[in-house]
Amino acid sequence: MSDLETTLTFDHQDAFIALCGANDQHLQRIAQTLSVEITARGNTLRVRGAPHDAGVAADVLTQFYDLVVRGFPLYPPDIQRGIRVVAAGKGQTLAGVFLDTVFVTSGRRQISPKNLSQKFYIDAIRRHDLTFGIGPAGTGKTYLAMAMAVAALVGKEVKRIILTRPAVEAGERLGFLPGDMAEKVNPYLRPLYDALYDMLELGRVQRLMADNAIEVAPLAFMRGRTLNDAFVVLDEAQNTTREQMRMFLTRLGFNSKAVVTGDVTQTDLDKPHRSGLVHAQRVLRGVDGISLCHFTSEDVVRHELVSRIINAYDRDDKRRAAPSPRAGAQGKAAVEA
Repeated sequence: MSDLETTLTFDHQDAFIALCGANDQHLQRIAQTLSVEITARGNTLRVRGAPHDAGVAADVLTQFYDLVVRGFPLYPPDIQRGIRVVAAGKGQTLAGVFLDTVFVTSGRRQISPKNLSQKFYIDAIRRHDLTFGIGPAGTGKTYLAMAMAVAALVGKEVKRIILTRPAVEAGERLGFLPGDMAEKVNPYLRPLYDALYDMLELGRVQRLMADNAIEVAPLAFMRGRTLNDAFVVLDEAQNTTREQMRMFLTRLGFNSKAVVTGDVTQTDLDKPHRSGLVHAQRVLRGVDGISLCHFTSEDVVRHELVSRIINAYDRDDKRRAAPSPRAGAQGKAAVEA
């Protein structure tokens, strides 16, 4: 099959320069990822390659240019994510993903999905009263859930936010730790506080917490409560037992949403197979009103090395789980004997 050659012309010089990137690094990344040739001359780009790949490259360039014209700050990591969105062919545009603003922080920074999985996750939270975000570290599961919670509170869709985690390292029996109750549980809940302070001004967070509009508490404190008019986020859910997960899910009251996040490969329980998150995936699959969203290493939005680390550990887990040839031979010999 002969190569396809496409010529693209761009009107806005500043936007065109931003599209190309410093020393044309954006163009180079697109060309390398899709195995195409991209040649720049003036305000024109010539794309050549296999028909499908060249078509994806031209589409990515055109859509990113439109984003830049609309004020989107384009960074190198966005290029790879954008290619995946367009190549997936699932009817999503780059504008529909990258400009879907979840919340604007106190520092005027927009929180938006960075890939298709995050977009589908955000849409699932909007449509369902209970959403599970399951996948490896660095995929934005908790941060996006908290951004949705803060947006709902600020928009007066709910009256309060409740953020909770199982304090599994202390067996949820925190009495032996030094200090008052806040000092006992703070080490386990610190990541949730950090995310809050990243979204809202410190003084505003403190006022909302003083008014009980934001509550951060260990999972053990949820027992016996009914959570009405609330946006509830359960983080690190892989460390819940089956009983704790059932307890939490049955707390949901009227006009409330809950998001449960976790990574089933990082449980701290003595018996990982007893994880409430693992159990809930099986029991609740197909239940109306519940969405199960799964992330993979490709969805990591931290340093690109994090994705490689996750893949390396996954390969090692599979290798250790597979029976060795020697063990198989021994088993066969035992059967024959």
